[in-house]
Amino acid sequence: MSFLLEAACASVTDCVEAEAAGADRIELCSALAVGGLTPSIGLFAAARARTRLPIVCMVRPRAGAFAYDEDELETMRRDVEAFRDAGAHGVVFGVLTPQGAADVERTRDLVERAGPLETVFHRAFDLVTDPEGTLDALAATGISRILTSGQAPASLEGAPLIRRLLERAAGRLDILPGGGVRAATVAGLVAATGARGVHLGPQLLRIDASGAANPRITFGLPGAPPDQYPSLDAAAVRAVRTALDAIRS
Repeated sequence: MSFLLEAACASVTDCVEAEAAGADRIELCSALAVGGLTPSIGLFAAARARTRLPIVCMVRPRAGAFAYDEDELETMRRDVEAFRDAGAHGVVFGVLTPQGAADVERTRDLVERAGPLETVFHRAFDLVTDPEGTLDALAATGISRILTSGQAPASLEGAPLIRRLLERAAGRLDILPGGGVRAATVAGLVAATGARGVHLGPQLLRIDASGAANPRITFGLPGAPPDQYPSLDAAAVRAVRTALDAIRS
């Protein structure tokens, strides 16, 4: 049996390289350095033109955690509808209350606006205090999938919870492990969880030579080199693909 591999990408180059490395689906976002924000419609259109893979688009209006005000939620509603109308395969979002619980009503609204698209509740799930109860509540909204590390820094560490969530889901929605997935650990992860797919976004730094023109000024994150930016590590994706394929052979 084959395993699905989803790669987080933030550029057309990332998407092309992810497909060549054996990814089965792309999570498209911007700003990998802060965990991924909403990509532009232009980026989605360009990526869709260059890859045959299904693309699910991040809908996250800012960095930080996931309790959004009404203006941010309106931005998310419009982004969901825009990606739906543009032909995305799915949308990825997570909305919490200020107390750290899943905001079920706002999640249901976004699911309904997405229409036929896949809908994914991302790793905001890893902040909730009652993961099993939250799974039940999210399943009732019609959400398609939860992306989770099992509330641990890496998904292998969170494998016991991921297995419990998969068993509890009982086909109502899918559970996709993500967080720290690498070739050396992926076989152990799928064995420990029973998952049939994984999510990963390994990064390397690319060079933008123009950043060295005036080293006193930087437009990146504080402390980051002015001529570097994160991009997908396609070799790491290929290594995970190889490791997953070896499991079924």
